[in-house]
Amino acid sequence: MNVFKDFETRIKQAVEALDIVKNADGDISFERLTVEPPRDPAHGDISTNAAMVLAKPLGMNPRALAELIAARFDGDPDVAETAVAGPGFLNFRLTAGFWQRLVVRIVREGTDYGRSDLGGGRKVNVEYVSANPTGPMHVGHCRGAVVGDALANLMQFAGYEVTKEYYINDAGSQIDVLAQSVYVRYREALGEEIGEIPPGLYPGDYLVPVGQALARDFGPALKAKPEDERMALIKQRTIDAMMDMIRDDLKALNVEHDVFFSERSLHADGERAIRAAINDLTFKGHVYKGKLPPPKGQVAEDWEDREQTLFRSTDVGDDMDRPLIKSDGSYTYFAADVAYFRDKFERGFSEMIYVLGADHGGYIKRLEAVARAVSAGEAKLTVLLCQLVKIYRNGEPVRMSKRSGDFVTLRDVVDEVGVDSVRFMMLYRKSSESLDFDFAKVTEQSKDNPVFYVQYAHARCASVMRQAQETFPDLDLSPESLASADLSDLAHESELALIAKLGEYPRMIEAAASGQEPHRVAFYLYDLASLLHAHWNKGRDEPGLRFVNDKNRQSTIARLGLVYAVASVLKSGLMITGTDAPQEMR
Repeated sequence: MNVFKDFETRIKQAVEALDIVKNADGDISFERLTVEPPRDPAHGDISTNAAMVLAKPLGMNPRALAELIAARFDGDPDVAETAVAGPGFLNFRLTAGFWQRLVVRIVREGTDYGRSDLGGGRKVNVEYVSANPTGPMHVGHCRGAVVGDALANLMQFAGYEVTKEYYINDAGSQIDVLAQSVYVRYREALGEEIGEIPPGLYPGDYLVPVGQALARDFGPALKAKPEDERMALIKQRTIDAMMDMIRDDLKALNVEHDVFFSERSLHADGERAIRAAINDLTFKGHVYKGKLPPPKGQVAEDWEDREQTLFRSTDVGDDMDRPLIKSDGSYTYFAADVAYFRDKFERGFSEMIYVLGADHGGYIKRLEAVARAVSAGEAKLTVLLCQLVKIYRNGEPVRMSKRSGDFVTLRDVVDEVGVDSVRFMMLYRKSSESLDFDFAKVTEQSKDNPVFYVQYAHARCASVMRQAQETFPDLDLSPESLASADLSDLAHESELALIAKLGEYPRMIEAAASGQEPHRVAFYLYDLASLLHAHWNKGRDEPGLRFVNDKNRQSTIARLGLVYAVASVLKSGLMITGTDAPQEMR
């Protein structure tokens, strides 16, 4: 149940029942109406701008209209109080009985509470990580992996049919350099003295096992093969080894993709997929022969002072037209992007989300232009950029990894602080903002460590249930039993504030999914945990508020229902973030 959607419907019905609306000329638009929690909880549980956005078309004073709407809720058993505030906001305070019934609903639905049909089963492709298969994943990839994975989980929970995809950049010059780097390691494994790794090649020790495997499997025979045959074999073996390593790194982060899409497949069969994509754009009038003016500032790699085949991307929102074919007749990297999007669209996806690093900001307009041109505006494409992650230990920058050669690897971070700390903290800031990750901070057991604070809240709920079972051994703690219990004892303002926060969960889920902002889930969980811990602390000073009262079985059962509801929502949110919901913490 979405409390705010429920009251949005009630408010619309109350407005439509007003005489002034019945007698108005034309239909009244509710497009700008909002129903949300007040910024200050002291103002109530629900706030709406209905009177403010409808007053002008109805020719009324906003406060006067708000009073008319409020009067429609007189006698409503779920509304304890209405109040008009400021220029015409209408605030509602709901009854304890309403919140008690919500607890029953949450207990019955468990971790499914908050699921939505917002997505309507629409097919969404979330592409994330997509790191070049040239080495181990670094901490920058880590953030994109977590954001993409949590976003996919969130959108599934909100009713979308989601495919998690990884685009393997296994074509292009970086793969040639990678193969040459492995060939050096292969010669080293045969006993040659290779000295320093030549400039321009990959120096990391992670390529040593690949060279050793080649030496073990082929001996010196590989050196005798023609260069094109030798390098093709090394490329394939190396890409396979790198992708095995990347999959293993992702698995350590609890990230698993549904699809691994090879860029090389677009170049197969004489680059048939790319040719087909360009032909399709040509048929739709988006391709022409022409010359591009030199770009301002640094000259782009794909700019050539000659007539060439161009995508008329400025007609579909880009800031410049894009070359599709190079002077040597080969296709540009951008042409492969066009073919890749077309492949996704033909697989039936109505929405594509690309989670990219901050250095890909220049790709947004061109990718959006491709989406408009290829799908004729039918498909939606969104690019989410993940800003940099800076790694610290006690405030000091962390030194680079020896294994990688020049960066901190994802595995370095996961191995040191654990997957839960990594995943939650990567979400505990908007992806569009840079993130400082301090090893000391994310492992301390305090309120200042969000992942500990949230997980401890769930463990505390589990502890309460165990304590209740010890105090009342015959107590039935099943969801069915708790949902049928008398919850009338849940009436303290602290308890009602906690339930009201639970009531925000479905709204938050839909807002986070619509805005593609998985960090909202982490923020919400921290706020919910804060309320739980605060209420727990009240029980120290007021024994009557304790969750387990050995002298009052009825109040204990009622509060166990609340504890079960809180635990369910915490677990649900933690599942979306990909983080464990522990039963106990020591």
